[in-house]
Amino acid sequence: MTAAELTALLVFCTAMSFSPGPNTTLSTALAANLGLRRALHFCLAVPTGWTLLMLVSGLGLGALITGVPALRMAVTLLGVAYMLWLAWKLSRAGQLSDVDSSRLSVTFWQGVGLQFVNIKAWMLALTLSAGWVVNAAGQPSANPAERLAIICGVMMVFAFTSNFVYALVGSLLRQWLAQGTRLLWFNRALALVLVATAAWMVTL
Repeated sequence: MTAAELTALLVFCTAMSFSPGPNTTLSTALAANLGLRRALHFCLAVPTGWTLLMLVSGLGLGALITGVPALRMAVTLLGVAYMLWLAWKLSRAGQLSDVDSSRLSVTFWQGVGLQFVNIKAWMLALTLSAGWVVNAAGQPSANPAERLAIICGVMMVFAFTSNFVYALVGSLLRQWLAQGTRLLWFNRALALVLVATAAWMVTL
């Protein structure tokens, strides 16, 4: 991979990873409600799931998912339903003492699975596959497996770092949010972000 290609890849990954989305929103919410330590497993689940998604996309499954309307719609609807369910649970937590009772938690494997029901993630994986794996500066690449490995490594770093940064922000706000109804309105604002993301996914 040339220096120009790597630079373009890093810029692209920065923009995609650090922009708000379902993963970063959940990282912030989990850390704000449960603490940074409890949110860390989700921060690790995102790069794990995304790497698996990138690998299967590079092997051709991504093109199948996005190319077959019924499969594409199924992935979209599952992702939308899951995000709306998470938004509903999040909007009900108004105090730190209520969080465990409302079961606001996302397991490691749920975090991994979330990547596979995110149509945006599939499209991103396809973009990376087409732009950096099978092509090299506009020409068919001679080493797609090596390029796929590089992209997976880069994306693992960016996926973890971006979610950890959002989780860190959430944890720093934790004590401030514990006062009055601040946590309730914070959670409802993040729930609205999830709902908006779900609505946007339907239009893709």
